[in-house]
Amino acid sequence: MKKLFLCALCAISLLSRADEGMWMLNNIDPETAKAMRSLGLKLSPDQLYSTEHASLKDCVVDFGDFCSGVVVSRDGLVFTNHHCGYGAIQALSTPEDDILTNGFVAHTRQEERPAEGLFVKFLQRTEDCTERIVQALNAIYAAHPGETIMELDWQYTDSIMTAVEKELQEANPGLECAVKAYYEQNAFYASFYKVYRDVRLVFTATETLGKFGGDTDNWMWPRQTCDFSVFRIYADKDGQPADYSEENVPLRCDKYARIATKGYRPGDFCMTVGYPGSTSRYMSSWGIDERVNAINVSMIQVRGKKQDVWKRFMDADRAVGIKYASKWASSSNYWKNSIGMNKAIADLGIIEQKRMLENKICDWYGSRKDLSDRFGMMFGRLKEAYGKRHNDVYAMGFFRETFVRGIELYRVAHMLNSMPQDADSTEAAAVRTRMQSFFEDYDARLDEATMAALLRNYREQVKDSCYWPDCYATIDSLYGGDEAAYARDVFARTICLDTTAVSKVLADSTLRDTDPALLYAAAIPTMIQEIGGRSRDATTVIDYNEHLLTQALLEMEQGNPHYSDANFTMRLSYGYIQDYTASGVHHQYYTNAQSLLDKAAKQAEIEDYKLEDDIVSLMQKGDWGRYADRRTGDMHLCFLSNNDITGGNSGSPMFNGKGELLGLAFDGNWDAMSGDISFDSNLQRCIGVDVRFMLFIIDKWGKADNIIKELLD
Repeated sequence: MKKLFLCALCAISLLSRADEGMWMLNNIDPETAKAMRSLGLKLSPDQLYSTEHASLKDCVVDFGDFCSGVVVSRDGLVFTNHHCGYGAIQALSTPEDDILTNGFVAHTRQEERPAEGLFVKFLQRTEDCTERIVQALNAIYAAHPGETIMELDWQYTDSIMTAVEKELQEANPGLECAVKAYYEQNAFYASFYKVYRDVRLVFTATETLGKFGGDTDNWMWPRQTCDFSVFRIYADKDGQPADYSEENVPLRCDKYARIATKGYRPGDFCMTVGYPGSTSRYMSSWGIDERVNAINVSMIQVRGKKQDVWKRFMDADRAVGIKYASKWASSSNYWKNSIGMNKAIADLGIIEQKRMLENKICDWYGSRKDLSDRFGMMFGRLKEAYGKRHNDVYAMGFFRETFVRGIELYRVAHMLNSMPQDADSTEAAAVRTRMQSFFEDYDARLDEATMAALLRNYREQVKDSCYWPDCYATIDSLYGGDEAAYARDVFARTICLDTTAVSKVLADSTLRDTDPALLYAAAIPTMIQEIGGRSRDATTVIDYNEHLLTQALLEMEQGNPHYSDANFTMRLSYGYIQDYTASGVHHQYYTNAQSLLDKAAKQAEIEDYKLEDDIVSLMQKGDWGRYADRRTGDMHLCFLSNNDITGGNSGSPMFNGKGELLGLAFDGNWDAMSGDISFDSNLQRCIGVDVRFMLFIIDKWGKADNIIKELLD
């Protein structure tokens, strides 16, 4: 039955409403192509995706496995968001050469700065491997007649995917292969990438421009953020991937995006191509409730406490501010995202909408015995299993945010605890290298204060002591319940504050039993396993029945379009430039330079809206030249489309109907923060930075004639 269904799934039409859907470029069928053409797309499916010749997919890159980017010149120049390049920019900054604050311009290729550890991936092709994986599962079913499909699916599916991925990797030397599940493990595809690891910084504007609005405006509209940075890909003399070398040369690209200088107007076709990270639009109502009340609450609560501590130290010392700038941006981004998601899910009644759909599915399968046999127990099992694991998931959320993502000392101590006592020189050197990278962006005083605050907070939020790691027994017995005193003593006595800890542990194995940080860290993985073990059976039931729920929906609506949830593979979303109205307020589809000046002037007391005098003067002058919008005469800064995006799409190119670059996606809007769960076509918008704003800053602020010539001449 499962095999037959999967074959049918592959034939499902991909046609969707123009403003919803994250579509695989290699599966665009004639109906979908027709829908896009009706909106203004001039490119054929073969021009979007081809393995035989250069196509649009070849100028879109996976930027570091966390963002997207676009190649914009024959010599490997790449645009991505400022916040995507932020970590690399921060790593290249020092208090003496603070390019994070002041910006950076490479006027020659020799001035371009290597971004250590950064890489980009080019998708070569995507192949359907569903039948291969299903055949392996069917063989397992036949060999285990006494076990249920539910038990077998989640015991073997991941291992089969890993085995297939390994075989495909070995058969394709020089490429990176990734096998991923689609439609809640109802289909499987392999993607092949060419990976370039010599990436160099070319341009970044000041932080006040690249982060204009900061946390205040994050996930909000209107926006005036100049959220872009510029890098270049380097390769060996034959154009092949190579580690950094002075002998490397700019990558020569057969396909790159042309710049759209004529702009856009409402109703113009717009498509976004990139790597959306994760959505959960097939999730049950019980799953959404868990996301709101057992997962998001921990991210909101713990990160709020952590960021309060961080901010004190970052504001007091610029060196600490630089070290923690990228960490802060990442932490704050999803902190605010979770706040907005919970609000939108409640305001828009998303759980109620999902329950109505589930009732419709019940009515559908209830009239047929064969369907009732397959799906009849599904909802009851989901409700029961989610209820059973609620406390465990709630505790796990707070535990991870506190002990794994919050108190940083754990990472160093965990590396040392995981290192064999008889580690050879190569292995020890690798640990030292990882630790050295960690300590470059670490401040022990800040982390000590964070430990004190978060240990107290965890005890207050997670009342049941069965979820408390061993450190609390120590705190209560030796420190009178004073978490701050415990934190002071741990940091005063531990060896885990520099890379010499590696040699010290190897020379004295008793440190694993006496060093307070090593003892503290040793209990963390144990507690994670204990909490996970408590909910393991319920999780197996949930995973399988969420998988069944997706099957049921797709079968019930076989004549309708369905796209798979995002999983950080290349996707296309399409629609048009569009404004929107929310809570009685109408929002125009673009912002202009005057709105930037007004916000900076009227709310000057807000740090996120401060601009340097030379930037204010430049924008006041209003000499937009060829970067002005031909219709309005304004300098357009940011704009809206109804394209469907999520995290990971940051830096994704936004194209017009000719495949020309309009700008870069960088955010969504607060009114529809439930978008990862449910798309609302009336409210959800993609916020992009206009490429003409980017060029204006490169040209007029950066005086980078070399870059402008490469892009436009």
